[in-house]
Amino acid sequence: MYLPKHFEETRLEVLHALIRDYPFAAMVCATDSGLTANHIPFVLDRDVGALGTLRGHIARANPLWQLPMPDANALVIFQGPASYISPNWYPGKAEDGKRVPTWGYAVAHAQGPIRFIHDSEWLLQLVSQLSETHEAGQAKPWTVNEAPPDYIERLLGAIVGIEIPIEKLIGKWKLDQNKSELDQAGMLNALAASPLIEANQLAKLIAAHKATR
Repeated sequence: MYLPKHFEETRLEVLHALIRDYPFAAMVCATDSGLTANHIPFVLDRDVGALGTLRGHIARANPLWQLPMPDANALVIFQGPASYISPNWYPGKAEDGKRVPTWGYAVAHAQGPIRFIHDSEWLLQLVSQLSETHEAGQAKPWTVNEAPPDYIERLLGAIVGIEIPIEKLIGKWKLDQNKSELDQAGMLNALAASPLIEANQLAKLIAAHKATR
């Protein structure tokens, strides 16, 4: 990933927060037949490994777990909020006209060796954790225990677990840090006032980023 220094995010707690808040990621692996990408919701265990460990699952029918992989590594891309940025949002445009459209975004790239897991107890713990995490906001959270045990057992047999100890974690927070304070403020105000949810989310991320710098 092209990463100018002024857009680089290195704080582990910030990178982990983006993974936690935007857990649906693209996992890219190099196989003997070429690159393959899968889109998977991950859970992050921050306490295992120096940079944390990612866990998820794929369908057993997915050939990925059987494909030869030269280096057995995976790149997992977590995409935070992103939004188009109009030149009209920059007050400095009125002075010289030297402003062009761009995009603001935050992403985290996690890389590490991939391990495929078939153990049913491990898989049950994983799907239970995924359910607990994503059902937390429901008025009456669903739990795995609500489904018949034989049904869950059958479904567990239809998936394969994934575990990736993170060995490299980099972040790019492209939030107009290379612009003037005036232009940054204009961009932030426009994003916050936008009718688009993604723009509002990016505005909140920018405000939080500024508050911790």
